[in-house]
Order: sequence, then structure tokens, then C-alpha cells
Amino acid sequence: MRGFGSTLGLYERGHGFLYRLPLPLKAGASLACAVAVVAWRSPETTAVALAVTAGALLAGARLSPARVLRMLLPAAPVLGILALYQGVAQGWLRAFVVVGGIVACLLAARAVTLTTPTQDLLDGVVRLVRPFRRLGADPERFALALSIMLRSIPYLAGLFVDVREAARARGLDRSPRVAVTPLVVGAVAYAHRTGEALAARGLGDHEDDEPDEDGDPGAAGRRRNPTNG
Repeated sequence: MRGFGSTLGLYERGHGFLYRLPLPLKAGASLACAVAVVAWRSPETTAVALAVTAGALLAGARLSPARVLRMLLPAAPVLGILALYQGVAQGWLRAFVVVGGIVACLLAARAVTLTTPTQDLLDGVVRLVRPFRRLGADPERFALALSIMLRSIPYLAGLFVDVREAARARGLDRSPRVAVTPLVVGAVAYAHRTGEALAARGLGDHEDDEPDEDGDPGAAGRRRNPTNG
């Protein structure tokens, strides 16, 4: 499958100073950028946010200007439509504030994910969710779900491109059935493989963690599968 990691903002090796900053500091700066563009909806704030986030990627992650622009290509159609609507309805200055703020937030988020190893990012999510454990949340399962999502989206995006190109090569790209059916079958097969892999590692079964009458948390699972223990 084709790699969509850079499009989605996944981690890439580099040597800029952003790679050496701790995750809490980068995440806090990204959140501050989002708060600033939402709280102070002015052209000056938007321009500063764009300059800071773009500069962080150019200098802190040592990306080229063309690479920074390519990161925005997937969102370009939506941003273009939004800019056109805002420009016609409320003026082009307002369009700059709205669309520029969204672009700044996207760049700030990419600066975090591109310069933070995926495992460190997941560990940070676990630490963030841990205070909610007393409310019934499971930080480890939440991080696992996030990890599966990060792996699944590039695979499914690559599958979509492969199916579309295969249909075009056969002159069937105008047939929705030819394009959609293999994509659905491939997605379901991928989901089954993922579920089997999780089950083989003993993950995803809540009942295995239920304590028995004596308080043994693994007894229920051992009774159902006595060969494990």
C-alpha cells in the first residue's frame, strides 16, 4: 500500500529542534495556537499564528516550503470552498481570518505529530486519560484504539487509490459498483485480520478481566480456556 503517513501527519525522522522538545511543551503550544485563533478572531492574530506555525515547520522540523504546502493539499478543496463562501458572504478579510485560523491549527497539529514518535504520542495520550480511570475510562484501551486508527487510515486510503487505479486501467472507473465493492471487501478483510490479531494477543475481551468470587481477576478467562494456565 502507498504511504499516506506524511499526508496524515504521522512521525518522520528529522533533526530540527522540534524533535528535541518534550511532548507536553509541543502539545501545549499547539493548543495555545488553537485557543488564540478562536478567542481573538482578528487578521493580526491569524497572521501571527500562520507565521509561527509555518516557521516552526520550516525551521524546527527543517521542511521545505513546498513540503509544508503539500501537507495542506488534502484539505485544500474544503478550505477553498469555505474561503469562497466566507469571502462572498462576509468579506475576504473575514475569509482570511476563518480559513487562515484553520490552516494555522492544522500546521500546529502536524508540527506535533510529525516530530513525535508514535509510541511517545500514545504514551502521552495514556497519561492524559489516566485521571479519568476513576470514571470508568481505560487509558490503555483508548491508546490501543488510537493506534489502530492511525494504522488503518493510511491502509484504507492506499486501498482506495489502488482500487480506483485498477478500475481505471480496465475502463470501469465510471462504475460505482466496481470501485466500491473491492474497497468494502478489503476494509472488512482488514478489520477481520485486525480483530484476529488482537484476539491472539488476548486483547479486547473485557470478560477475561472480570474477577471471580475469590477476587482472582483472571479466573473467568482461565475457566473458559483452561489450556492457558
